[in-house]
Amino acid sequence: MPRIHMTDYLELTKPRVTLMVMITTLVGFYLGAPGKPDWLLLLHTLLGTALVAGGTSALNQYLERDIDVKMSRTRSRPLPSGRLTPAQALAFAVAIAVIGLVYLATAVNLLTATLAATTLLVYAFVYTPLKQKTPLSTLVGAIPGALPPMGGWTAARNELSIEAWVLFGILFLWQLPHVLAISWLYSEDYRRGGFPLLPVLDPQGQSTGRQIISNCLALLPVSLLPSLIGLAGELYFVGALLLGLSFLAMGVLVAVERSNLSARRLLFASLLYLPALLGLLSLDKTSL
Repeated sequence: MPRIHMTDYLELTKPRVTLMVMITTLVGFYLGAPGKPDWLLLLHTLLGTALVAGGTSALNQYLERDIDVKMSRTRSRPLPSGRLTPAQALAFAVAIAVIGLVYLATAVNLLTATLAATTLLVYAFVYTPLKQKTPLSTLVGAIPGALPPMGGWTAARNELSIEAWVLFGILFLWQLPHVLAISWLYSEDYRRGGFPLLPVLDPQGQSTGRQIISNCLALLPVSLLPSLIGLAGELYFVGALLLGLSFLAMGVLVAVERSNLSARRLLFASLLYLPALLGLLSLDKTSL
């Protein structure tokens, strides 16, 4: 196989997205691990999860290959640029996703494999087609994005408990202002691609601003729940409160200023918020 193809296949997996999935899975596993974590089990979990996440991203690019040609931020990807054929991308996507699911089912547990399969199915076959039909697709897309920490939790404990659902809620609500900020910044590109995302349908930004504020407001109390249910202590509570208020302030600025600069600041704030929050949660984890 030519060397260039190896790089192109790697690009199909969206390495940065896959890395984010692995990090949130790692946090979920660590938080769910009773006592000392089983590092070999963690390795199995991350490997299987990475394969499924990469396969999901590759399948998404296969399904959106004709749309990616229209947008400047995606037209250089392996499929629209012609560096890989659709058949090559589809075979690769299916192969690594299936291998990942089988690996999780055999090396980790069936519940974690089921969550990974749900992520793939919802992202590729529900969220992806909805993106061209309704701005509500953002809500659907946040579901698979919030499942990785649950997968880490179930890998460690083989059960879904309230703690896992709280982790899901944090990731779900965080994604909404994060994605809206991205959609705002690339609204012209999304318009060319035919995606009726909220910033595309709302060029003045009023509805988008309200949605950003409402989701930041909803995230604030949900982010405090780990301390209230005994998953984390007081340090996390104070840190999560300060982070949440800061994130909300950035959201309010977007709603007030309605500019690309404020949207870019919100995007940057979202990229700082999540690792800071998860780091605090891991640091202040209580014994379960």
